[in-house]
Amino acid sequence: MRMITEKVTIEDVYEARKIVHRYLPRTPMVLSPALSEKLGFGAYVKYENTLPTGAFKVRGGVNLISQLSEEERRRGVIAVSTGNQAQSVAYAASLFGVKATIGMPAGANPDKVKATKCFGACVEFHGKDYDEARLWAEKEAKRKGYRYIHSANEPLLIAGVGTLYLEIMEEVPDIDAIIVPIGGGSGAAAACIVAKAINPKVKVIGVQAEKAPAVYLSWKNNRLMETESADTFAEGLATRVAFKLTFNILNRMIDDIVLVSEEELKKAILTLLETTHQLAEGAGAAATAAAFKLREQLQGKKVALPLTGGNLTLENLNKILKDI
Repeated sequence: MRMITEKVTIEDVYEARKIVHRYLPRTPMVLSPALSEKLGFGAYVKYENTLPTGAFKVRGGVNLISQLSEEERRRGVIAVSTGNQAQSVAYAASLFGVKATIGMPAGANPDKVKATKCFGACVEFHGKDYDEARLWAEKEAKRKGYRYIHSANEPLLIAGVGTLYLEIMEEVPDIDAIIVPIGGGSGAAAACIVAKAINPKVKVIGVQAEKAPAVYLSWKNNRLMETESADTFAEGLATRVAFKLTFNILNRMIDDIVLVSEEELKKAILTLLETTHQLAEGAGAAATAAAFKLREQLQGKKVALPLTGGNLTLENLNKILKDI
């Protein structure tokens, strides 16, 4: 396996596509007239919620686990997640006959927990949030000899996720901007690598939750930073730290990062439901939330809005409907 200090290139993404497209379908990308009218620009929504796990991360999981050594497959893998990375690793591990253990924080999305177990992974709960669960998983990997799969510092994960942005660039070659949610940063890093290699004029804009701004603060201050909490309902954005590999890519290549509020995320979920008839989770609606914040500067443009995940619980949907 590569060291995390190595670069991830567009060639890596093309190689990953040979594997990813063998096991996963190409997802639809649709110009939404209703959403475009609300925003004042061409809103191209990429439906990653249609993948088998309901989220984009499975692209990375399939690419990475397909390339494990026989020794790594024999020992098994361990990962930590608030949900979508868990399903990604569990699904990919089931494809290749690898034992998977997933650490999740207490109070993790119950639908994602159930789906992870259904894919055959062993789930263990540790800590109050993603980062506490991550520390447990890192120790457990050393104790039991598992291959630890980091959610961000994995070149093969980033390359696999990059296939999403290859599809965007191929389907709409004259796209002007791509807005990408940032949790650990694998998606945004992949978007930068692909878009800037194919057309350097494409703007890549990241989005974080106001209550989980670790990457935003790191980018603003040009150094890795950590926050005391990540108290957002959008679990895919709820990380308290920025990670070395993805941050180094973003620090070099991303054009902008914006913050959105909890209310803006909730409104974006309902707007997507109304205009595209697709259900997004909090992180999955983040690009759309940022699009409304940036709509003045994006007028008349063609903008890709990846709906990165649709794993929203009915309980949270009911809360959102009552709140907004």
